[in-house]
Amino acid sequence: MSKQIGLPVSSLALGTLNEIPLKNDPRAEQWLSDSVDVLKAMGLTVVLVPFFGKGDLRNDKQGTDEVVAALKRVAPKAEKAGVILGLESWLSAEQHVDIIDRVGSPAVQVYYDVGNSQKAGYDIFKEIRWLGKRICEFHAKDNDDLYGKGTMNFPEVRKAMEEIGYRGWMQIEGTTKPLGPVESTRYDVNYLRSVFKPA
Repeated sequence: MSKQIGLPVSSLALGTLNEIPLKNDPRAEQWLSDSVDVLKAMGLTVVLVPFFGKGDLRNDKQGTDEVVAALKRVAPKAEKAGVILGLESWLSAEQHVDIIDRVGSPAVQVYYDVGNSQKAGYDIFKEIRWLGKRICEFHAKDNDDLYGKGTMNFPEVRKAMEEIGYRGWMQIEGTTKPLGPVESTRYDVNYLRSVFKPA
């Protein structure tokens, strides 16, 4: 259908892991493994692996250890298929990299959400530059208003992306809807295109 209507699919997300967490439910690991097959069949390379809701890893050493173990088991399959498992959570850049280093696979990277990281109080521009090539994809988000009218400084986000040489996808997520869902999203898309237009 994507090819038929000319709408590309950049990546997939296992949102269900927020309710059925990788840290304590064996079904989640199987679904993560299955997602590698789906991405390979679709010709995609990134699957978002979220850790929110019941899957939150903050202050959960045991849960984090279980996630590392599960990722170690799935990562070789992902590597072979050319698939990246993109971690997204409330953790800091340093905490994400600790997980990545413990897994020890280039198939495990960070799916960076600027809005979530800003809300958590992290220096997003510093984090983006520090993570560099360990970022597989981005979420655009402003938790306060339409893009360009809230607290997210997208021009500075672009500068940080340019410094790490990022040229991939950026997904809109978590928009406010003061103009209604369609017009608000259209506004945000047009704003992002004005900031992230090709150099």
